[in-house]
Amino acid sequence: QVQLVESGGGLVQTGGSLRLSCTASESILSINTMGWYRQAPGKQRELVATMTSDGSTNYADSVKGRFTISRDNTKNTVYLQMNSLKPEDTAVYYCNAYVVVVSTYTRTYDYWGQGTQVTVST
Repeated sequence: QVQLVESGGGLVQTGGSLRLSCTASESILSINTMGWYRQAPGKQRELVATMTSDGSTNYADSVKGRFTISRDNTKNTVYLQMNSLKPEDTAVYYCNAYVVVVSTYTRTYDYWGQGTQVTVST
């Protein structure tokens, strides 16, 4: 079981910035992929950004050039720097850890943080 603890959400004006943090209970190098997802009321949860254990990143088109995912391996922490925020970015943001264990059979594990509210005012 991987425990994920988030922080950094809040209320900002359009054009402002926030940095979200997600700290895992074990080395993020042992987690295949860590990422950020978000869900707005009435909408499905969507991918925002991901980072694999070797540092490869992926971003949703809607946030490219504005959001940056990064990590601090010594702190078991993944960050999401959000700049030039728009009202459309308003959502609950969730940290995610995806683990693949290859043994006698392959098994996957999907862990989620508690979510943190990000609100961008007009």
